[in-house]
Amino acid sequence: MAKTPKNIEKDEDIGTAPQAPLVIHKQYLKDLSFENPNAPGILQRSQEAPEMEMNILLDVQKLDHAEHEHFYEVTLTLNATAKREGQTMFLAEVIYCAAASVQGLEPQQHHPLLFIEVPNLIFPFARQIMANATQAGGFMPLQLTPVDFRNMYLQRFAQEKTKLDESNSTETKKPAKKSKKAAK
Repeated sequence: MAKTPKNIEKDEDIGTAPQAPLVIHKQYLKDLSFENPNAPGILQRSQEAPEMEMNILLDVQKLDHAEHEHFYEVTLTLNATAKREGQTMFLAEVIYCAAASVQGLEPQQHHPLLFIEVPNLIFPFARQIMANATQAGGFMPLQLTPVDFRNMYLQRFAQEKTKLDESNSTETKKPAKKSKKAAK
């Protein structure tokens, strides 16, 4: 006969876990574009390193969903352009998305979760698609370095908060000046 550990009650359900506040329901490639405008000449090896331009964009949209009150589409866009000696080697764009829901958190907590945690989870997939596309285009796979989405978030929204604070203080000061003139 098997012994039951003393610290576990027979009625206790040890198989249940608390619900996660973030659930990614689907991940999907929304758009992929690769242009190789100067092939095949540009594919010849050169000693000159290419000039790279890389942009990362994030967007979050709230969507209607029958079961989830807080349902979002998080869009991660990767744009890469490589040039050598003034000629475009390739232009690549990957738009990769996740459909996610947030539950059990206050609405003000959704924003950082969607702009930091979801991109952290989906970036490796978008990165791999970008590497595969550049390799299929005849180049070395473009291996993007990991991205610090938390730092990006803090920089972006700190700047927006500063601008908002400045515009609010300017608007607050203007009526005060008008009221002084009116008082004269």
